[in-house]
Amino acid sequence: MIGEVDVARQGDVAVVTLKREAKLNALSTQLESRLLDAVRSDAVKGSRAVVITGGDKVFSAGADTGELREMTPEAIAEYYRSSGAVYEAVAALPQPTVAAIAGYCLGGGFELALAADLRVADETAVFGLPEVGLGILPSSGGVTRLVRAVGPARTRDLVLRGRKMSTVEAHSWGLLTETVEAGEHLTTALNIAAELAGQPPMAVSIAKQVITAATDAPRETALLLEQLAYATLNRIG
Repeated sequence: MIGEVDVARQGDVAVVTLKREAKLNALSTQLESRLLDAVRSDAVKGSRAVVITGGDKVFSAGADTGELREMTPEAIAEYYRSSGAVYEAVAALPQPTVAAIAGYCLGGGFELALAADLRVADETAVFGLPEVGLGILPSSGGVTRLVRAVGPARTRDLVLRGRKMSTVEAHSWGLLTETVEAGEHLTTALNIAAELAGQPPMAVSIAKQVITAATDAPRETALLLEQLAYATLNRIG
């Protein structure tokens, strides 16, 4: 347990659970710091796959925006270098990551889920980025990842309108790997993570990096990355 975040191992899978249920797992700077500690913990470093969840009822209702409103521009810049770096730390993990989602997955919570490689949501999940309605905007990778995942038109629809979307709609947009019945999100995510953990770790890690780089790389660069990665893995194998 790291404060408001629990880290446990199930074999080769590390399970990171947000534990601020009374506040719907709102991502305060303290919770983000604890999550960053969890991501950097030995339990996660020694794993071969990672599941991130908010538990049975809610993933996260979003960031604690009141904290940031009190900050100066200099303090906000420091925030992105400290606890606010957790979203990119999750995205940069060498292991495959799976977000197990139920209930609210809003604002910073949605951005955290988008930082994972795969997302499993049960039928109770609700997604959205309400920041523009609060006079701000998603700033922890949400806009960038959404544009790459669903294109600018759909990103404008979701971000500018601040509307919520269901599990069914999120799946139809290609944002979810699997949808399941209520309460089955964590079990399904753990099964997927165990499957990923059984794959050759170097191949999984390098393939993950190539896919990320190929998302917005020129075609020739992406092809070269594939070929160099293959040559590297073939040599290791």
